[in-house]
Amino acid sequence: MKKWTMQLPLVALFLFGSVSVFAQIKSIQTDIFKVVYDESLEQPVTVSYRVECPLGDASRNGLDFYKVDGVRTSDNDDYKDNVWDKGHMAPAAAFSCDRETIKKTFSYLNCALQHEGLNRGPWKELERFERDLAKFYTVDVTVEILFNAPIKRVASGAAIPTGFQKTIIFDGKEYSFYFPNQDVAGQDWSNFLIAKYE
Repeated sequence: MKKWTMQLPLVALFLFGSVSVFAQIKSIQTDIFKVVYDESLEQPVTVSYRVECPLGDASRNGLDFYKVDGVRTSDNDDYKDNVWDKGHMAPAAAFSCDRETIKKTFSYLNCALQHEGLNRGPWKELERFERDLAKFYTVDVTVEILFNAPIKRVASGAAIPTGFQKTIIFDGKEYSFYFPNQDVAGQDWSNFLIAKYE
């Protein structure tokens, strides 16, 4: 029930949005992740991926996010001089097989406005847990980026997510986590577990 409640704002967008809103939602399959992107929010609403390189060590030094032709995304201005990190939804470290692969995670299609206290804290630690699991299992992950009304935006226009729901599937098990998009630095990632199926 909790999962349905958190998805309701997105469902409402689909049910009650105008034709122009539908035209602004794009489903894109890249080499390493699948994204449903909402151009009106300038943010992804769903990103799905499989952890590919749990033991990879390719460097991300010098890499920065890049825009994709034909999709209106957020850009560097949306993340300037505020608490919002360019949060990877499909994490760079999960694709650090080589320089070319890790670079693919730096698309603005894979980037959300994420509070620095979340991105650098429990979110990062949960990504490490995914990689640890992937040393033994196939690990599939879906991230839902959630927006509750009224939608807030940064001055340059991109919408600020309310929270993130991450579902991790491995070895017949499924774990779901919900993270509010706020400063949760210092909290353990396991505190955000909302559902577990084994």
